[in-house]
Amino acid sequence: MKNRVANLFSTTMLSVAAIAPSVHAAEADDIVVTAARSVLPANALPLTIDVIDQETLNQQVAIGGSIVDAVSTLTPSFSPTRQKLSGAGETLRGRSPLYAINGIPQTAPLRDGARDGFTIDPFFVDRVELIYGSNALQGIGGTGGIVNQVTAAPAKSDGLSGRMLVQGNADTGFHGDGIGGKVAGLLAWRGGRWDAMVGAAYEKRGTFYDGHGNRVGTDLTQGETQDSLSWSLFGRFGYALSDTARLDLTMSRFQLKGEGDYIASNGNYLIDRPTTSVRGTPPGVPATSRTESVALTLTDTDLAGGNLIAQIFFNRSRDTYGGEIAPIATFQDIALAPIGSLFDQSQNRSRKYGGKLSYERTIPGFEALTAIVGVDALYDLTEQRLIATARSWVPPTDYRSIAPFAQANLALFDKKLRIAAGVRHEDVKISIDDYATLASYGGFTVSGGTPRFSDTLINGGVILEPWAGIRAYASYAEGYTVPDVGRIARAVGQPNVDIDDYVDIEPIVSNNREIGVEVKRGPLDASAAYFWSTSKNGSLLVQTAIGAPFEIQRQRVEIQGLELNLSVKTPLPGLTLSTGYAHLIGRTDGNATDGMDKVDRDLDGANISPDRLNVAASYVNGPLSARIQTQFFLARQFERAPGNYNPLYRFDGYDVTDLSLRYQTGFGALTLAAQNIFDTFYIDYYSQTVRPNDNAHYFAGRGRNFTLSWDYRF
Repeated sequence: MKNRVANLFSTTMLSVAAIAPSVHAAEADDIVVTAARSVLPANALPLTIDVIDQETLNQQVAIGGSIVDAVSTLTPSFSPTRQKLSGAGETLRGRSPLYAINGIPQTAPLRDGARDGFTIDPFFVDRVELIYGSNALQGIGGTGGIVNQVTAAPAKSDGLSGRMLVQGNADTGFHGDGIGGKVAGLLAWRGGRWDAMVGAAYEKRGTFYDGHGNRVGTDLTQGETQDSLSWSLFGRFGYALSDTARLDLTMSRFQLKGEGDYIASNGNYLIDRPTTSVRGTPPGVPATSRTESVALTLTDTDLAGGNLIAQIFFNRSRDTYGGEIAPIATFQDIALAPIGSLFDQSQNRSRKYGGKLSYERTIPGFEALTAIVGVDALYDLTEQRLIATARSWVPPTDYRSIAPFAQANLALFDKKLRIAAGVRHEDVKISIDDYATLASYGGFTVSGGTPRFSDTLINGGVILEPWAGIRAYASYAEGYTVPDVGRIARAVGQPNVDIDDYVDIEPIVSNNREIGVEVKRGPLDASAAYFWSTSKNGSLLVQTAIGAPFEIQRQRVEIQGLELNLSVKTPLPGLTLSTGYAHLIGRTDGNATDGMDKVDRDLDGANISPDRLNVAASYVNGPLSARIQTQFFLARQFERAPGNYNPLYRFDGYDVTDLSLRYQTGFGALTLAAQNIFDTFYIDYYSQTVRPNDNAHYFAGRGRNFTLSWDYRF
């Protein structure tokens, strides 16, 4: 990660440093991370931070196909991806991360449709910043951490520049329907105080084949990345108001839509035969994800001796889910059609706008102390519609959050000791009009209301760095989010409920503690971090029956984990060996209504990732670079009730090895990437641990496939 990451600001801090072994590690004093919201370098912040630079990101996207796959591959404590359009059940440190683009939240706080990992094409992303653990850095939603995608910026010199990408992908059998491709272009110009950048990307994805040579099953309801088309537009326009101040207008539009060529053919979990896909036309509209975003940012790096950042933004998403036989009972209404004959499908509609303001500077006369003050505001309107029958599944819901904050960072003993502390006050209001639940939930009338919540969140941390590159740290931080209000509101199953005092929609406050050490000296880059995170009234995804939608249960949650990372530059020039390991334990209260408030069973695969060991070797020599990496997902059993380990709910484990070769020619770079080069057959983690006896959703992982790319820059 030999890069310098640009500026921004800071509100709330938690723990320090474990850099993922597969990301090239930068010197700590080189890194300034935008998602951390401070111009202080990373070694001055008590944060666990990874930065995936553009070269590493492009390499991993060529292998896995998406930013979510890249983050998951490089981060041992991130869940293995489902290789679907939906990211439901994908967690970081056992909790849902907040996805953002240039700090703009992509996650809808009111109804998490789990499509937030697919809101921009990776071609327009310069780097990805990861901040681990529960925190309130970017406001609501970051209980598992923050995945911030920083978009490309024009070159610093005047003139015209650009980039072109042509890419092809095929499965190991080179089936005609398994072939996909991508074309993308980006054109940038700078002249004096003005700069501009515009680009477009188009990608067609073929069907996926598993390690046995069969088509991977299609998830018609949640949506697929296989057998899909996506296109994306991007624009960035800037003007330098002065030598230190500038305005930036950034716009993007992304859409991914299934082609609707396949339907699912059930598998059989009893004989380990996965769900497959066969030719057919699914009912209704193919699953689609669409996101549009606009942001205007004012920055001044020397305003009265400090750094000002002010941003206003607008974000709109429309996510369409497919209709399918399995969950149809949820949509049935005898008043509309006989039971078993009514088809429907849902669509999430979310519109949010807001602003961020922060000012950071050293205190005059006491330059060892750096202070930040600011305020964040977010407004969101979300509804989940049933588009075939024009019904409302999740009623239109308004969300408003205003959060002032202050942060201080004190450097002592020539910066060998730092103390950070801060406070953030969240004031949240949720508004829902009177509504009626669907007939399948009882058709109850629910009294709307405007419940209001507020909480003051604190954080603090200590960093000891007696010698350059050697640190020890400890920290505490509180994260704040609302549960999936939409899932809760739509599933009210009793009469006389008033939203104003309905306890299930109360926010989640999570507490994160972390200790660790880090060594970055010479050829060695190593870190160890131990964390534990608790929430008294947490939020879990629970499926009540096979084929039924997942709903929310509020329970006490406790998570702890160990992360180890090691990277060594060998005596052979250009060769780096690395490894990473994550061990996670998640427990919850199996009976939240008994008043005992104790954890007595394991979190399942929808709420926590398996233990994982990553090993990798990277080689760079002149124009040639290569990488081979293996992920070992370790077997696990789940205690479903005290002393009860149901053999059905277990994870058998598997491993996947990937390869990337890149050669820089005089006219662009050629890359050949191979995912799952040993063509390993496996049932994915989510299917094994969440829906192990659901034959319609018993999915295998993707087998061996190849991607050939030509990437030209001028």
